[in-house]
Amino acid sequence: MLRVATIGVYGFSGESFVQRLQRADVRLLLDVRQRRGVRGPEYAWANARRLQAALADARIAYEHHRELAPTTELRQLQYAEDDRLGVGKRSRRELAAQYTRRYTTEILDRVDLLPIVVDLPTEGSAALFCVETDAQACHRSLIAQRLTERYRVKIEHLRPL
Repeated sequence: MLRVATIGVYGFSGESFVQRLQRADVRLLLDVRQRRGVRGPEYAWANARRLQAALADARIAYEHHRELAPTTELRQLQYAEDDRLGVGKRSRRELAAQYTRRYTTEILDRVDLLPIVVDLPTEGSAALFCVETDAQACHRSLIAQRLTERYRVKIEHLRPL
C-alpha cells in the first residue's frame, strides 16, 4: 500500500524536521507551498534552498508541486476568516468552509494526481509539506483526503514530538 505523510513547518527546527521525516521513513518530500519561504529567523531552514540542501544530505528527494498550492486570493480568503475568528495562521485548527470549497473546485479538481501517485515511493513514504502544524488547518489535508478517496493511499499526519 502506498503511504503519504503530511507535515508542516511550525514547531520544528531544521534538525528535528529532518529527524521526524527519517523516523517516518519519508523518501520524498512534496512541497505544496506557493511561495517556498517562511517568515521569521527561526524558520529560515524551511526556505527552499536550505531545505533542499538538508533533504539532500538526508537522502530525501524533493519536488515542488506549485499546481497544488492555493492562490494568493484563496490564502487571503482564509486570512480574512482567521481575522474574523481572532486566530493566527500558527494557531488555526481548521480551514474555512468557503476556502475548502473553493480550493477543491479551483485547484484540486483541476489537477491530475495520478502522475504524483505513480511516482510515489514503493519503499518508505512521501510527505506533503506546507506550513501549518495541524494538517486540518492546511490545504495539504484536502490533498491527502483526495489521495485516500481516489487512490487508497494511506495517510499519516506528522507533528513535532
